[in-house]
Amino acid sequence: MTHWYEGALASFDTETTGVDVEQDRIVTAALVVQQAGGGGVLRQDWAADPGVPIPAGATAVNGLTDEWARSHGRPVGLVVAEVARALAECARQGLPLVVMNAPYDLTLLDRELRRHRGVSLTDVLSGAPLLVLDPRVLDKHLDRYRKGRRRLADLCEHYGVPLEDAHDAAADATAALELTRAIGRRYAERLAGLTPAELHLRQALWHAAQARGLQRWFTDSGSPELVDTAWPLRRQLDQAA
Repeated sequence: MTHWYEGALASFDTETTGVDVEQDRIVTAALVVQQAGGGGVLRQDWAADPGVPIPAGATAVNGLTDEWARSHGRPVGLVVAEVARALAECARQGLPLVVMNAPYDLTLLDRELRRHRGVSLTDVLSGAPLLVLDPRVLDKHLDRYRKGRRRLADLCEHYGVPLEDAHDAAADATAALELTRAIGRRYAERLAGLTPAELHLRQALWHAAQARGLQRWFTDSGSPELVDTAWPLRRQLDQAA
């Protein structure tokens, strides 16, 4: 029997102008597909001219500049439409999609679609279920009391997964895919019997509990902050309000 973490997986990542999903923009994106653990990956890459200046802080992280985006990027409306169609094809095939910190990348894609195409990510999926595997949510649930940060680089180091050329979308997507396989293997006793669809539903519950815990921590520390419990896609601002 082939367990989900041994079979075909896709993985998605973006590099952007910042960390605000409501205001920031996609500059590069990548989708990688691996048919089985240990196999080669097929990759699709996109580069967009975001239509806004790339802040120096973002450039310091991902190396992307206004000049590079203008030279290599295509109109962002075309790019986000292609990316969304590629994710929809994964959904139609029932291919699990790894997204590290899914509420960031998927929500940003949704907002870009609304901004440039007048449609949502849900519209593009047309009812096909997106089966998301989020290694950040999985790790926080399975090893909740471990101290330390849980960024992609931290988790790759903890699980012994190589991460080369960090903050390149395809490199990060590939590392997140291998990280998810590593988590599956380490916690096979708890995860092997679940289908990707069952895991998707459980991660929504686990993320909500994690978000409520973080919100309590903010409150107890004297700096109340609203933490969105929705996963893998954040609510729109008017819905959250």
